[in-house]
Amino acid sequence: MRILGITLPDNKKLEIALTTLYGVGRSRAVHILETAKVSRDIKAKDLTVEQENEIRKIVESFKIEGELRREVGANIKRLKDIKSYRGSRHARRLPVRGQRTKTNSRTLRGNVRKTMGSGRKKEEKT
Repeated sequence: MRILGITLPDNKKLEIALTTLYGVGRSRAVHILETAKVSRDIKAKDLTVEQENEIRKIVESFKIEGELRREVGANIKRLKDIKSYRGSRHARRLPVRGQRTKTNSRTLRGNVRKTMGSGRKKEEKT
């Protein structure tokens, strides 16, 4: 099944498969399936054509994928342009929401490990 150019995995339950779309999490996926009156446990390959079309129609009514990515990018660009604190944090690739940076900001900074470790080098096996 394809929605907005994205192929949903056939072997997963539809509730999980819908989360491959950017902007669709578990709660929105459940909401989409309840609105379409489709079981949450059914797999994507077992859908009928009518069920597929109903799900596609509901999903396309939301702002997801490219449109949502553009909006989020525009919001971040606006913050950078007005030189707000949050914008400067985005520009320097640091945590934006008040987290500490002395430790723990590895995900955003990239997994930078500057500590020594044990100091012993691994011996080569010959």
